[in-house]
Amino acid sequence: MASRPLVTVFNGGESQEQVALPAVFVAPIRSDIVQSVHTHMAKNHRQAYAVKAKAGHQTAAESWGTGRAVSRIPRVPGGGTHRAGQGAFGNMCRGGHMYAPTKTWRRWHRKINVGQKRYAVVSAIAASALPALVMARGHRIDAVPEIPLVISDAAESLTKTKAAVELLTQIGAAADVEKAKDSKNLRRGKGKMRNRRYVQRKGPLVIYGNDSGISRAFRNLPGVEVCSVERLNLLQLAPGGHLGRFCIWTKSAVEQLDKIFGTTEVASLQKKGYTLPRHMMATGDLARLINSDEIQSVVQPMKVNKTRAPLKKNPLRNLGALLKLNPYAKNARRAELLMAAKRADVKAKRLESARKERAGVKKVSKAFYSTMVTDSEYVGEDYEVFSSWLATAEAPKQEA
Repeated sequence: MASRPLVTVFNGGESQEQVALPAVFVAPIRSDIVQSVHTHMAKNHRQAYAVKAKAGHQTAAESWGTGRAVSRIPRVPGGGTHRAGQGAFGNMCRGGHMYAPTKTWRRWHRKINVGQKRYAVVSAIAASALPALVMARGHRIDAVPEIPLVISDAAESLTKTKAAVELLTQIGAAADVEKAKDSKNLRRGKGKMRNRRYVQRKGPLVIYGNDSGISRAFRNLPGVEVCSVERLNLLQLAPGGHLGRFCIWTKSAVEQLDKIFGTTEVASLQKKGYTLPRHMMATGDLARLINSDEIQSVVQPMKVNKTRAPLKKNPLRNLGALLKLNPYAKNARRAELLMAAKRADVKAKRLESARKERAGVKKVSKAFYSTMVTDSEYVGEDYEVFSSWLATAEAPKQEA
């Protein structure tokens, strides 16, 4: 933030005197407001355009309806030509209208609050007083003695471009003009065919209080623009919505700024009831503010030994937490373990006796099965008659 109380007035390359720095140069810088207002203002010089209302409809096309295995798009009537039967009217058809044809009653322009517009202009003027922002925008100000740059009122009476170039060379602004001159190039796209064939970077903005010929002297220099202090325009102070335009002020223009914009205490003489916006903080250096003796003497000292809350443990999962809540839990857990061991022992003995019992049953089953197999063979003295009855023995051979 520019905080110097005085600013030097240069006559050629030499300092002539000093004047008070207007309050507008230390106003708050709001880039968001500048970009928003610039976007709306840039739309207010557009001219309406639209396609012809009848475009794409200059034929008596009708749909063939259903039942003919073709789409229901309107089709050109007649025969004997390729055009007959072709689709018409639709935006997907050759010779049809465009999608959503443009109309002249589109909302081309934007209304802007006067307060926001003034805030944006004030922010752009304040940003032009910061060398960092001016250089960040791309201006060549290495040889410029001071920012903001103020020249004597003798420059307002210049009428020749040669004298204007000599003045810019003396104050160190010629490099920025040369940069703008060398940047001239062909525009990309179809704008070349529409009376905007070339593009060029912006040079310095010369702001005067009284036009005694200064506008004629500077108007032919590439990139250089001239503006009256009573008609400051955001489109010139922040081209593209980018803060930090290199401005060259005349002495009379600087002296009129307090009358035009006023200060934070005194209202403007030209804008009814308007005062400059105030900063949210009087001191922008927050670290210096916090570390100051006045603040550090009243703040509480830093806490070194912090008592942290203990981590809560779940007594259902943590035995130590459970014993704190229920000391008898240790005996209950031991009794439970002993009972579990006793049950396991009883279960093991019961299983062992069951195994032995099953082993005896299995032995009897095997003996019974082997006896049953032996009895089914029908062999022995008891089965000789029975075997003949069953025809198991060989029958006697009959003689022939």
